[in-house]
Amino acid sequence: MQTPNVVVENPTAESVEPFGWVLGKSHALQAIPVAFRSPASDFWHEHFFDPGAGGDTEVLWVAYRDANPVISKLEVHHITQQAVVPLTGSIIQILCLSDANQAPDLSTLRAYRLFPGVGICMRPGVWHATRADDATCLMLTRRSTTEDLVDHLVNKRPAQESTILDIPPVRLLAETNDNA
Repeated sequence: MQTPNVVVENPTAESVEPFGWVLGKSHALQAIPVAFRSPASDFWHEHFFDPGAGGDTEVLWVAYRDANPVISKLEVHHITQQAVVPLTGSIIQILCLSDANQAPDLSTLRAYRLFPGVGICMRPGVWHATRADDATCLMLTRRSTTEDLVDHLVNKRPAQESTILDIPPVRLLAETNDNA
C-alpha cells in the first residue's frame, strides 16, 4: 500500500478554523476592542485560552527535534485547548479532526508551516503531531494534562486526558508555490 501524502501549507484563519485559531495576527489588520499602541510598545488581545472546566493554564517550553516527513502517530487532548508558538525556528503542525467515534478522521488531515511568532491554538479533540529540525516553542496547555501525559510516557500508566494513537503512515510534502 502506498503512503498517502499531505502538502504542507501556510495557515490562514479560514483553513485553520475547523481545528482552532491562528495566533500572531497583526493588530493593525483587525478591529480589536482591547489594544494599546505607543511609540515604545503595543499590545492587543489575541485569544482567550480555555484550559477546560477546573483546569489551570500552564506555559511550557517544548523542544522539537523530529523532522521525519512520515507521520505514523497522532496525539489528542480531550479537555483542553493547546497552543503552540515557535520561538527559535519553524515547525510543521499536523492537524486532524475526530470522527464520530472520536478517532482521527484522516480525510481531514492538514499540515501547516509555522514560523516564529505565528502559532496555532487547537480545540479540544483535535488530533495533532509536530515536526521540526530543531525548534523551541512556547506552549499553552492544561497543567493536569501535562502531568497526566508525563505519567503516561514515563511510567506507562494509561493516560486519562490524552490519547496517542498509531495511524497508517502519511508523508509530508513540501509547500507548493501557491502557499510559499
